[in-house]
Amino acid sequence: MTDILYEHPLNERVRNYLKLEQLFVQARSCLANEFVSSHTLFFNAIFAILDTLDRTDVRGDVIKDLEKLEQNLILWSKAPQVNSKALQLNLEQSKNLTTKLRSKQPAWSRLKDDKFLDSMRKRFTLQGAYCGFDLPALAFWLNQPPIFIQQDIDKWLGSLANIEQALVLILKFIRQRAEFTEVLAKNSFYQDSGEGLILLRMKLNEGADYFPSVSGNRYRYSIRFMELCEEKGQQYVSNTVSFKIAKC
Repeated sequence: MTDILYEHPLNERVRNYLKLEQLFVQARSCLANEFVSSHTLFFNAIFAILDTLDRTDVRGDVIKDLEKLEQNLILWSKAPQVNSKALQLNLEQSKNLTTKLRSKQPAWSRLKDDKFLDSMRKRFTLQGAYCGFDLPALAFWLNQPPIFIQQDIDKWLGSLANIEQALVLILKFIRQRAEFTEVLAKNSFYQDSGEGLILLRMKLNEGADYFPSVSGNRYRYSIRFMELCEEKGQQYVSNTVSFKIAKC
């Protein structure tokens, strides 16, 4: 049976990483469908990415994590039976991304000077304020030949490629820190120390009619399993719950 994966960050840094990862997935998923019908999701994702990068020091955090990853990869290279080729590829990618992200002006800063994006970004902050009569320039752009639209999309996503690739690399190694183990939550409640942890990953069977609600931080966390309820919206599950967890 297929499992449903839930993830919960235990610090603000990883919270920002997961948020940006989801926004990049959202933006790129629009490209696989009819873009004209999903363009609002695309631009909402792009603007949310830029807002997150503007409001937080994600670049500084990413550079620090890449530097730590480089150090670890060098140490791992000395271990027996290590996949040297894969390790070297990851090491080269990490060094390359670190160099690019250290530049005085990150590549995505060019998007602030894009007049077309800037005119839309202000309107997209207002819910539903991006209809054809609000943004005739957008309506015009959407009716351009597909090759011209794709060129602009590639340019915008290309400016964000370094931070996107760095997040993919960092999150890959964070998620590989721990294997899944099966545990029981009596009365649908589970708690443990969060010391040294930055991410919780939980798997439940696809057919389960409940979901995890996590609270806590790097010192201690708790998981309560909830089910949807028509009267209250959601409520606690009372029985013992079996689930898998990876403590990263």
